Amino acid sequence: MVAHDDLEHGRARVNGVKLHYVTAGDGPPLVLLHGWPQTWYEWRDVIPHLADEYTVIAPDLRGLGDSETPVSGYDKDTVATDVRVLLDHLGHGDDPIALVGHDWGMPTAYAYAAQYRDHVRALCVLEAGLPGINEDEKRPLWHTRFHSVRDLPERLVAGRERLYLDWFYGEGAYDPSAIDDAAREEYVRCYSQAGGLRGGFEYYRAFDTDAEHNRDHADTPLEMPVLALGGAASFRDRPIRDMEAVATDVEGEIVDRAGHWIPEERPAYFVERLTDFLADAA
Repeated sequence: MVAHDDLEHGRARVNGVKLHYVTAGDGPPLVLLHGWPQTWYEWRDVIPHLADEYTVIAPDLRGLGDSETPVSGYDKDTVATDVRVLLDHLGHGDDPIALVGHDWGMPTAYAYAAQYRDHVRALCVLEAGLPGINEDEKRPLWHTRFHSVRDLPERLVAGRERLYLDWFYGEGAYDPSAIDDAAREEYVRCYSQAGGLRGGFEYYRAFDTDAEHNRDHADTPLEMPVLALGGAASFRDRPIRDMEAVATDVEGEIVDRAGHWIPEERPAYFVERLTDFLADAA
């Protein structure tokens, strides 16, 4: 098993933005896309195990983590294109990939699969919904509206990043201790950097654009195998329902003893479930 200290960090300018990324292992490419308010670091406990079989690639998405925070480009079609160009840079431009997306990484992964269908052999999504899909069934989350307001959230949260982000790590969890103090400090470090809050909130401000793109993508359903997971203490079957609306080959599961943070609350389960799914999809 790859040790945490053996993860390789790199940076590359792709699609007009400088991205930080982590790689590990050797084998078919497996791309992990994180969400908010996290970074690549949410995958820290699963990467060493997945790297036994795969070349794992975990970028910090545009505006998040240690990646650059550009002024624009936060619609998920553009963020997905960042990832596509990064894979070209890393020499995987012609390789079929397995793709995983959590939270905002879910609509990013969907945008990737919809735009580059021949490049994705299997897709796994966790704990989010797709803007514009099944909207009539959903009650908007309070922070989706708040974060979408221009400039105000930055002003109110600046200097209180730990207080604000701690609420999400606890409220969204079945087991709040799963995101320990060291992980929280790492996330707060990133979101306290210049532009860190704004980069995160821009993902929400692109909601309407994402919804329009997703409705267009849904006109041609995905055909690759899809695994959709929802935490029993969080989104439950919402990821499943949204993916069933846009893809033809979906299996789903509500994950017991998990909230929003499945890779951190249930890392052993996640590794086993994902590797079994990818083996069946081979």
